[in-house]
Amino acid sequence: MQQITLKPYYDVTIIGAGAGGLTTAALLSKAGMSVCVLEMADHPGGYLAGFRRKHFRFDTAIHWLNQCAPGGMACKIFDILGSDHPIAIPQKRIRRYKGDTFDYLLTNNPDELKEQLIAEYPEDKDGIIRFFKAAKRLGKCFDNFSNFFRTEETMNVFQKLANKKHLLKFALPFIPFLRYDGEEGIKKGLNKFFKNEKLKKMFCSDTSLLSCLVPIGWAYYGDFQSPPKGGAQVIPEWMEYMVHYFGNDTFYKCRVKQILLDGKTATGVRFEHRGAEYEVHSKYVVPACDVETVYEKMLPENMVPAKLKDRLRNAELYSSSVTVSIALDCPVEDLGFNEEAINLCNELVPRSEHQSGDPEKTELSILPPSFRDKTLAPAGMGTLVIYMPAYMHYKDNWLTNKDEHGNYVRNEEYNKLKNEIGEILISRVERLVAPGLRKHVLFFDVATPVTHHRYTGNKNGTMMGAKPGRSNMQNKVAHYQTPVKNLILGGHWAELGGGVPIAVKAGANASLLILQKEKKEAFKVLADYMDAKIPAEAVLNSPHFKPYDNSWVQPLTPAQKLALRETANPLKDNVI
Repeated sequence: MQQITLKPYYDVTIIGAGAGGLTTAALLSKAGMSVCVLEMADHPGGYLAGFRRKHFRFDTAIHWLNQCAPGGMACKIFDILGSDHPIAIPQKRIRRYKGDTFDYLLTNNPDELKEQLIAEYPEDKDGIIRFFKAAKRLGKCFDNFSNFFRTEETMNVFQKLANKKHLLKFALPFIPFLRYDGEEGIKKGLNKFFKNEKLKKMFCSDTSLLSCLVPIGWAYYGDFQSPPKGGAQVIPEWMEYMVHYFGNDTFYKCRVKQILLDGKTATGVRFEHRGAEYEVHSKYVVPACDVETVYEKMLPENMVPAKLKDRLRNAELYSSSVTVSIALDCPVEDLGFNEEAINLCNELVPRSEHQSGDPEKTELSILPPSFRDKTLAPAGMGTLVIYMPAYMHYKDNWLTNKDEHGNYVRNEEYNKLKNEIGEILISRVERLVAPGLRKHVLFFDVATPVTHHRYTGNKNGTMMGAKPGRSNMQNKVAHYQTPVKNLILGGHWAELGGGVPIAVKAGANASLLILQKEKKEAFKVLADYMDAKIPAEAVLNSPHFKPYDNSWVQPLTPAQKLALRETANPLKDNVI
């Protein structure tokens, strides 16, 4: 059982051990500051936490990674922490667009798909060429994104002006496509390029013209990666190791109840662990967790302006999901799966139904993790994941009730509903993609928006927080500095968008804001690096950051441990 032995005082308390919180913790630890990380789950990772069932390992919520390859924004931060960081695996086969009347494959050479479409739809040749050219231009913008991801909250006036020029240059190629959004907007957008209605069906589940173009743009510049070997959870495991290496603390099953204040200044937190209450005292507090929970439950009612809280309540958020994690008694390739994610859509329903949460109509993403990484399943077996967008309000909050603390109370009706949906999704995939799938299923696990809310605390179980868009930008939903002194937001709630690169970006910027006040030399080095003015070696060799010996050893997966035991005891029965 983990013991809670707190130091009398820390420089920084971090709420949440997801990618954002652990990035902040690792960077500040390397800068010589004392850090305490508190996480309500029983292990690190947030949406990267993953889980084990028997001898199978599953990622929690990963479709793919981007900006995690060399030169990418996330990898750029990992590089200055340690050269032993997990390596994301570049994808060659990226996305299969699958409907009733079409089946196309996007690879890391999108021109192959372009030429296939031209051959099938010669009347649309000019439009197809323009479409792929536009996508490639957008991909080039993202390719340069890692050179300007420092928040303006750390900049002086002249730096802000220069940064706005960078951002404008980044944004300009997107502007012509912004208005092609929603049911009618995307129809008009696709009509600019294509005449043939059958060709347009390839994008029947997309919600904007940009969502059609951007994945192809990323593919041109190799910005699709699979999680590192061992699953995405090895990323937070590595960062946690680094926090401990520098003598700092991470504690789990700790639910923060209150941010401690001295007037309008944060001074620590009060939290609960196994029924006992504790206080941790620090100069700074960095919540890398749901921002509404922080403002409405952890602080006094009058501490945050009502207008700000209203803007957050009305922010446009990403959906949550239903994720069906499947253990198979055979390799996924035996069922016809390959490296790519399959985007499965029902052409016969309106575009809006693809995001409705109806398991018979919603678009599906089907991923074969064990094709990419054989360590996730025992020898001769496999893992398959089915994902669909979903919402907390479905079936009256998934047939749950709420207790006096606002927690969703799961019951037999809830369990029955989620398993029924899991069965429906497996049947859809068996019918349309993998005949005979069901007879190879050893077991499956279903996560719903209630599950995601339970383990992350994110509002409505949202996968990635607040969406980029005009409304959220105008309302300044994303921010680092709060109305409370020394309370600095981290994690993806400090930024618009989501995923690993945004969480890492937020964690790095939260660190930068603290270093700006506490360790100006370290701040200058890190700021110059984030602005692409100096190489990683300049940070690693800087006297303002502690050296690290790159001593992390990646733990074996459950399947690898099983294989070792079988090698040691070849006559012992293998019980899955």
